[in-house]
Amino acid sequence: MLLDCLRKVKDTRGKQAQQYDQGTVLFLSVLAVLCGATSYRKIHIFIKQKFEILKEKLQLKWRQAPAYTTIRDIIQGVDAKSLEEQYRIYMNGLESQFGQRTMLKKFAAGDGKVLRHSYDNMADQKAKQIFSIFDTDLDIIFAHEEIDEKTNEIPVFQMLVAELGLTDFIFTLDALHCQKKL
Repeated sequence: MLLDCLRKVKDTRGKQAQQYDQGTVLFLSVLAVLCGATSYRKIHIFIKQKFEILKEKLQLKWRQAPAYTTIRDIIQGVDAKSLEEQYRIYMNGLESQFGQRTMLKKFAAGDGKVLRHSYDNMADQKAKQIFSIFDTDLDIIFAHEEIDEKTNEIPVFQMLVAELGLTDFIFTLDALHCQKKL
């Protein structure tokens, strides 16, 4: 199911650059990271080491594993909005697979994080911040959303709750959310 969702992510590459399927490379990258890969080269090594098994199981017609530069270009060039959209579709499908919950209350956590090394002092660019909502019972992340520089996580949280329809949840949040208006 994850592979199907990743294959639906909008591919922004030109025709000549599409020797390797973007969705499949993203899927293999996820597998590599789950197995401990921490760089493009390590993702490449994982794919290269497991290439024959992956080729058979995924019915790939590739002659060889993609180079680490190809993996890097695909990951860096991915359409973030399309990826998030497909991620949310995947999470909705995953949640529905678990069926109805037996508990009366559902719990979720929301938190904003600063992305490491996302700042650029030379270009006067502040570090990027992202807000995530996590289902504490199922151990899955519902969604991520970038926090705009001119705001904080409160409007992002409210927008995600409305967008995802999480009205029956009890949330744990930072003290920032303890305001009379909320």
